Amino acid sequence: MNETVEIGMGRSARRTFGLEDIDIVPSRRTRSSSKVSTAWQIDAYRFEIPLITAACDAVVSPAVASQVGRLGGLGVIDGEGLWARHANPQKIIDSIVALGPDADPTEVMQKLQAAYSVPVSEDLLAEAIGSLRGAGSTVAVRLSPQNAAALAPKAIAAGVEMLIIQGTIVSAEHVQVGGEALNLKSFIADLDVPVIVGGATNYQTTTHLMRTGAAGVIVGTGSGAHTTTAEVLGIAVPMATAIADAAAARRSYLDETGGRYVHVIAAGDLHTSADIAKAIACGADAVMLGEPLTEAQEAPAAGWFWPTTAAHPVLPRGFAGPCGFADVPLEQLLMGPAVSADGTSNLFGALRRAMAKAGYSDLKEFQKVGLTVRG
Repeated sequence: MNETVEIGMGRSARRTFGLEDIDIVPSRRTRSSSKVSTAWQIDAYRFEIPLITAACDAVVSPAVASQVGRLGGLGVIDGEGLWARHANPQKIIDSIVALGPDADPTEVMQKLQAAYSVPVSEDLLAEAIGSLRGAGSTVAVRLSPQNAAALAPKAIAAGVEMLIIQGTIVSAEHVQVGGEALNLKSFIADLDVPVIVGGATNYQTTTHLMRTGAAGVIVGTGSGAHTTTAEVLGIAVPMATAIADAAAARRSYLDETGGRYVHVIAAGDLHTSADIAKAIACGADAVMLGEPLTEAQEAPAAGWFWPTTAAHPVLPRGFAGPCGFADVPLEQLLMGPAVSADGTSNLFGALRRAMAKAGYSDLKEFQKVGLTVRG
């Protein structure tokens, strides 16, 4: 199959693949799932499951982030979210959900925008970080590229152990209003904590972000059923191709640096346990989940979801609404037993089983599994 196709005279486009376009091919052996490890380590931090939560207020509170940590993943709170803006963020979330599934979308968007228009409070941010520290989990906070320079020092002083700098699309040098730039390479070099940056969409951007000194690169725009980046900006990332490209960038950078390994975190179009397994198979070290966590009983928005971009004051790129049933305990959602046969629960137990069926004992080996393209 040709890598590029002509879409008109003098204009060609690359042929790409999403996770729904590929399948995993088992090898000649199988293993007992008890002999499989889903552990991964980034910098000095080891996790038993390759999960990073998306920093979405609808599904991750400091309490949920702490519980994810106890279950072996990395829970991330939004350093510019409701827990950093309101003394009673749950009340704000409840008021949004109370609008109901049939509410006017414009009314919901305006309520979101109003909630996120309240300035970030350094004291509230420090309080949220403090609650994570008190729970004993790895403390991770997401900041936007626009506000990272101002908020990162305060967040780190409050106890952040890992920083996530994430936007829809992130480059190695983010130019802000007035021409001032956040140069990620110099910025990361001055920090005392590992940094994960993204999202990247291709080999070139991933390579540039790896050269900033980041410990991990997020690949994808976090797309899902409640994200409208494709509709608003025309930007969409076919995740199978994007992850494979990022994995190729990781190999090249490993050779370039003589052994520095940068982790690839897949973020976007991850709906089921099969998607998680296929993302790892394409080369991801871990996945970032948002919408699938709406099935958890502990999710603050009781099954509703909205991406961080939904409250943008000028150009919202997402919406708030019901997404999951919020009726499965978080531990069961992640570790099983499954409550249905549709791949929406026991997410990482299923990953372990897929690895065992394909004959691989750890995540790095599983990245070498055979793949086929549908159709």
